[in-house]
Amino acid sequence: MFKVPIARSDIHIHLKPSDIDILFGKEHKLTNIKNLTIPGNYACSETVRVTGPSGFIDGVVVVGPARPYSQVEVSITNALTLGIQPPVRLSGNLKDSETLKIEGPAGSIELKQGVIVAARHIHMHSKDADKLGLKSGDVVKVRVPGPRALTFENVAIKAGDDQALEMHVDFDEGHAAGIEDFQEVDLIL
Repeated sequence: MFKVPIARSDIHIHLKPSDIDILFGKEHKLTNIKNLTIPGNYACSETVRVTGPSGFIDGVVVVGPARPYSQVEVSITNALTLGIQPPVRLSGNLKDSETLKIEGPAGSIELKQGVIVAARHIHMHSKDADKLGLKSGDVVKVRVPGPRALTFENVAIKAGDDQALEMHVDFDEGHAAGIEDFQEVDLIL
């Protein structure tokens, strides 16, 4: 079995430069407070409020750096709070996804599409993928050991030279399996 560290991902937002300007002020630079495992990605001190038809969530962390598109990743529980039904998709697949109002300290935007439940996935360096005979887009199973042992199916591979080995699930999935961040799980080929 090939071991993979796993981490739970809470609700967060990726922003394009023009939306950063609206939400935080013209030419605002995001503030890195914590580097994430995936090289070049970081949690920011900046947060926003997201509002849907039936509720809102404050303190949604911005993940930097700026991207070519704005995207909010939520769990099913978050979606119920907000009153939306976002599709389960990989990051960046935003066509016909849900909408939300995003509020920052300097302004607000209506995100017309860009809200998804992130599909469970494994980031993997190209070298690891090659060793395992995998490529981006392949789908595998992953077994989580422990008292709430569970096997996740439909786990997408995201391979590249700019990736580091880590599986991501949302908080709902993490709680269901009793996951502790960065514990190792078994990749089933």
